[in-house]
Amino acid sequence: MDILKMSAVLFLLFSRFHGEAEAAGLLSYNFYDQSCPQLESIVRSELRTLSLTDPTAPAALLRLLFHDCQVQGCDASILLDLNGVTTQYSEMASSKNFGVRKRETISLIKSTVETMCPQQVSCSDILVLAAREAVALSGGPRIDVPLGRRDSSNPPNVGFVDASLPPADIGVDGVLKLFAKKGMTVEETVAILGAHTLGVTHCSNLQSRLYNPATKQGYAVNPGFENTLKISCPLGPLASKIRFVENDVTSVLFDNRYYISSMNGRGVLRIDSEMPLDFRTRPFVEKFAINQEAFFQAFSSAFVKLSSFEVLTGNQGVIRTRCNALN
Repeated sequence: MDILKMSAVLFLLFSRFHGEAEAAGLLSYNFYDQSCPQLESIVRSELRTLSLTDPTAPAALLRLLFHDCQVQGCDASILLDLNGVTTQYSEMASSKNFGVRKRETISLIKSTVETMCPQQVSCSDILVLAAREAVALSGGPRIDVPLGRRDSSNPPNVGFVDASLPPADIGVDGVLKLFAKKGMTVEETVAILGAHTLGVTHCSNLQSRLYNPATKQGYAVNPGFENTLKISCPLGPLASKIRFVENDVTSVLFDNRYYISSMNGRGVLRIDSEMPLDFRTRPFVEKFAINQEAFFQAFSSAFVKLSSFEVLTGNQGVIRTRCNALN
């Protein structure tokens, strides 16, 4: 068989596989190779520009992904503002989404993608790619992610959102159960929490950790660090809403500093402080604290599992024309 015939056969096989995967509702690593081959370069270019003007954007986009994926899978429902306002059917009405930012960034990227590949790419896939680029641009691994998600046309109510998102004071037992449901090992669970290496924590999420003695049992707390947190986050509703603390000393870099800080009793959230003490999680905290590459590998695996869990594919869901509105 000559080269031209072989190439033609391979193309037909690829096209057939892609079509069957799409029809069967499967995610694929080459899902847009034919329908929108420039997709990943568009997202990468947009994120590079954004990160230059706002170094905090990568952390915000990574958090945005987490909060979307925790509620009925990665379906871009967190981007919806029905009737142009925040309603009981907007996820942003949940108090647990306080401080979530950069939803408009996904809409802007979507607009660019629509001019090149109209009605081909879902907002949920753009959000996953944006979070992937956020990690890479901050110094973390470039993660290969399968694509082919579709967007929700059935936004959840606030009660469902509140029940789906974990509380700020969740401990080791809670996170292990939460991520085990998404198929993650203990190592992957410890790794996915390494996302805390980016960004900040709002003081509203630290009130119980700092001022309720009953919640401090089992913490690995550095007394001097706790006093620093109290200075930054004084008791009271006003301070808790407007003030925040950095997650670690390199809060705009995706590195293993989070684990080093946790081992030294400088974990900001309850889970950050508990993991170094629990026999199930401590070995991996120690491992990632001394081996950044091991953290990157485990985080990449966990990221794919989180972003692929219970997503809409095939004939499920829709491809929204605008990310913040139903078609």
